[in-house]
Amino acid sequence: MGLGLQVSVPIIVPRHQKKLKFGELFEIGVQSVIQHSCLFCDIQTNDRQRIVAENELAYAIRDGFPVTEGHTLIIPKRHVLDFFGLTEAELLDMNRLLHSEKEVLTRTYPEIGGFNVGANCGEIAGQSVWHCHLHLIPRRKGDVERPKGGVRHVIPNKGHYEAK
Repeated sequence: MGLGLQVSVPIIVPRHQKKLKFGELFEIGVQSVIQHSCLFCDIQTNDRQRIVAENELAYAIRDGFPVTEGHTLIIPKRHVLDFFGLTEAELLDMNRLLHSEKEVLTRTYPEIGGFNVGANCGEIAGQSVWHCHLHLIPRRKGDVERPKGGVRHVIPNKGHYEAK
């Protein structure tokens, strides 16, 4: 016998938000909604062989769709939507992995001459997996014709900012 309450709670699932009625949360469990619909949560339990490094609050994997060889993702273990939802402790642990993976990559691939580091926060910014992750993208001399401007090139025709 229900109380007739109609409360909707947004639950983050891939590519959209789904509103569930309050009673549905108890039937399926909030954690199961998050855990069973998130690629990066699943890796922690069902695909651990992909993890190349980890610490208390974060882990690293090689990107499944790499931009360059060695493209690595640094991911918080806690399910959090984007970079702006991270705690200070998570930021520190992710930063530690970012630095240690940079060292691993530069030892493994001596031709690496630089890196792009970035996060897509929100659909408009290109986020497609709704669990925070940082991209560590190795760069090599000649991988693009004009690298100046780096991440500014995410908006077409805005990367080259020098006077003409």
